[in-house]
Amino acid sequence: MTTDSAQALRAANRRGVLAMAAGMASFVANDTLVKYVSQGLPSSELIFLRGVFASLLLLAVAHAMRALPQLRSLGDRRVVVRALFDSFATVTYLTSLFHLPIADATAINMATPLFITLFAVVAFKERVGAGRWVAIATGFTGVLLVVQPTGAAFNAYALLCLGGTLLHASRDLTTRVIDRRIPSILITFSTALSVTVLAGIWGLFQAWQAVTWQQVGLLAAASVFLSGGYFLLTVSMRAGEMSLIAPFRYTGLLFAVVLGYAVWGDVPNALAWAGIALLVAAGLYILHGGRRPAPKPEIGAAA
Repeated sequence: MTTDSAQALRAANRRGVLAMAAGMASFVANDTLVKYVSQGLPSSELIFLRGVFASLLLLAVAHAMRALPQLRSLGDRRVVVRALFDSFATVTYLTSLFHLPIADATAINMATPLFITLFAVVAFKERVGAGRWVAIATGFTGVLLVVQPTGAAFNAYALLCLGGTLLHASRDLTTRVIDRRIPSILITFSTALSVTVLAGIWGLFQAWQAVTWQQVGLLAAASVFLSGGYFLLTVSMRAGEMSLIAPFRYTGLLFAVVLGYAVWGDVPNALAWAGIALLVAAGLYILHGGRRPAPKPEIGAAA
């Protein structure tokens, strides 16, 4: 690898990591608002209304970015496949979440980086050293220590949740192979639209309730964070090395811990603090390991 290509890779990895971390923060903010609204609205109605807001917002942003002339690219086979992966992953995960303790579901879903790294090795021939595998496994161990799943409620829904995790990883893999000429904002819009349509179909089989203005406002705010999360996740998966960037999904758990303390006063116990320390250590190691030294110039080469 030449000096220029090594520097370009480091820059791409840096962008990917920052986008992933910011995206996870956006998703946590969205989840917090949705969790509050879910106390008074059916899930399908909530997801549908939030999706409508998100789709309209992303369409407006795409217009501002002058990406609408490429709207026909939404028919690209890989864009469609990615949107379908995301839609079914969302519904699958939420369905399992309704029947599992949130800690168990979170722990299973946080296995996504492990699957993404495996896919990156198999599909894209990325070289993942033993140190990075150990760091990813250490991060996942940290996740388990923070959420502390009991395992008592693990059943068929746990397998369904695992299926949702695989769908999320497949979505990210598909993101990687989408034509670079297709704007990320349109890929993001396709995801929001697909989830909205699927939630609308789901809602046909559930009773709908009247919506208050407060709920509308909270869902509108959630859609902003959701849209930002979708976009940043798409950007992160189109830059750098997947096996290096994917583990920074774990930062979402750190944001959740901080927000849980700020909003509800939840204080992590000793095991959770140990898990947080493992997460931070794993992240720092992965970042350090991703810095590939520039090749030394050959003796006698022209300056």
